[in-house]
Amino acid sequence: MVLKLISERPRHGYEIIKEIEDRVAGTYSPSPGVIYPTLTMLEELGHATLVESDGRKLYAITAEGTDYLAANRTAVEHALARMQSVNTRHGGGPAPEITRARENLKLALRLREGRGPLTEQQVRDIAAALDAAAVAIERC
Repeated sequence: MVLKLISERPRHGYEIIKEIEDRVAGTYSPSPGVIYPTLTMLEELGHATLVESDGRKLYAITAEGTDYLAANRTAVEHALARMQSVNTRHGGGPAPEITRARENLKLALRLREGRGPLTEQQVRDIAAALDAAAVAIERC
């Protein structure tokens, strides 16, 4: 999939992460620890190369990479179809209300942790609240 994405246009790792996340409606976001080693491997295989554009280093597909994609067209099309299926099932993206609530939770945790050390009871209370939220979400 990474090779397919850079075949569409040269991209840097972060763009690839966001594109994959968008194509599966936010249900999965590959980590930099997955994407960057993959880009390095594609470069070592001769399927991708680094190019500079507006002072930014982007990965672009090579002729060898294009040939590899063509030879594996069926697998690529299958992967794209599965991604589209996930996107369709999830309405094209996560519900804005859920995104807002998730960000609020992350911010609340960061702000509380930033106020200083937690007591053992506070740690237990926060963990219990998070566990209760996870259980409630699983029941939906």
